Amino acid sequence: MTRDVVELQEILGHRFAEPKLLGRALVHASSADERALSNERLEFLGDRVLGLVVAEVLFQRYPGEEEGELARRYAGLTSRDTLVRIAADLSLDRFIQAQHGDKETAKRSQPSVAADTLEAVLGALYLDGGLEPAKVFITQRWGALMEEDLSPPKDAKTALQEWAQARGLGLPIYELVNREGPDHAPTFTMSVAIKDHGMKNGTGGSRRSAEQAAAEALFATLGGAS
Repeated sequence: MTRDVVELQEILGHRFAEPKLLGRALVHASSADERALSNERLEFLGDRVLGLVVAEVLFQRYPGEEEGELARRYAGLTSRDTLVRIAADLSLDRFIQAQHGDKETAKRSQPSVAADTLEAVLGALYLDGGLEPAKVFITQRWGALMEEDLSPPKDAKTALQEWAQARGLGLPIYELVNREGPDHAPTFTMSVAIKDHGMKNGTGGSRRSAEQAAAEALFATLGGAS
């Protein structure tokens, strides 16, 4: 068992019966000999574990809210931005095994890689100890975020769409402007436009995050919800 795995176990509050699972969760595809040996499968599982736990906690914590309100809270708490924030709080980047072609690529891709690794760690927790240790960890780390704003949050794409539809402008139109960088650390540039109300670009480590950035930029020029 490596020192990193031992230290991360303490942070997670769970001693692994199979430490290799946690070790696998830290291996990014860029440093794996084969993709099957990376953390991508654990990331897939961890995403679902996070979704289930957050949905259950919100269901119990806000008994008076309707489905749409719970869905907006859920979207915010399981978003890439939230995962990046929690990964940073954990200093998870210290434990990740990843390779980057240059410093600029590393700077752009690091938050996205950390978010993906956090999901992989959740998957490893679930496989090793079942849902309970994953639930305990998620409740502890996400709990404070649930209390930050008692009004259900809206992501930028949702807010922009509601703004446009309320004014009879139709749906915002998203288009891919550019994709660059290596396969393991791509950078996407997406545009979003609303008829007669301009267009803005946004960049991110995935199409989804780039769309969010573009929506944020355009929504800001529209004066938010005003």
